[in-house]
Amino acid sequence: MESEKQPLLEAQQLRKVFGGLVAVDDVSVEIQRHTLHSIIGPNGAGKTTLFNMISGVMRPTRGHVIFKGQEITHLPTHQIAHLGIGRSFQITNIFPTLSVLESMRLSAQAMGKDNFRLFQDVDHFKRYLNQAEEIIDLVGLHGKEDASAASLSHGEKRKLEIGIMLASSPELLLLDEPTAGMSSEQVPDLLEIIRKIREMGNKTIVLVEHRMDMVMSISDRITVMHLGNVLAEGNPKEIANTQSVQDAYLGALYGELTEKSEA
Repeated sequence: MESEKQPLLEAQQLRKVFGGLVAVDDVSVEIQRHTLHSIIGPNGAGKTTLFNMISGVMRPTRGHVIFKGQEITHLPTHQIAHLGIGRSFQITNIFPTLSVLESMRLSAQAMGKDNFRLFQDVDHFKRYLNQAEEIIDLVGLHGKEDASAASLSHGEKRKLEIGIMLASSPELLLLDEPTAGMSSEQVPDLLEIIRKIREMGNKTIVLVEHRMDMVMSISDRITVMHLGNVLAEGNPKEIANTQSVQDAYLGALYGELTEKSEA
């Protein structure tokens, strides 16, 4: 029987080897329900490879991925999505010729019982349209319903991608560098969207992000990776005050992060 105390997601001794390179070296991580858990580390730390194994994009050399007590290690990505796991990518992943509204409506419908009848009369799918409209408001794209995805700015495309993922009603959201390519002026809007998703109270978020101020301000728990291994794990204050993390990754940022964690 599923327990609320049981981690929603578990990575158990995950390892990925590319030729002679060990990208992820026996990493274990537990993601608790209804939390925002960030994974940080320098380039080459293994963060995205870990994400790829968790989401089914990549098969581990060894180890296990457990979601809600069920092994999903070798399931294809579409089955993993239907279990309630949504994932964004560093490179924006959208349907460029569809409108904002249709992109979200189709995503919602794909997870519903009408998923094999994607192109019937839109009026037949009023409930999916209503769901899409609610998410458009949530991600700040109101007024852009009829715009094609390709016509959006980069920041708007990021919002759309998160909206498409939300429309599929995932329980777990995997956000891989959601601010990649965004200007500093665009980041606060995206951060506010993530905060709103947290406030819904029924979502769990795993975030890979390089903007340390964002990670420290929004995370419940942080896992630090370095050279394919877990270097440290804890809440933001614990991470900011961990000497090995300072030495390996944070460096000169330490003073700024300590100030933020104590604020």
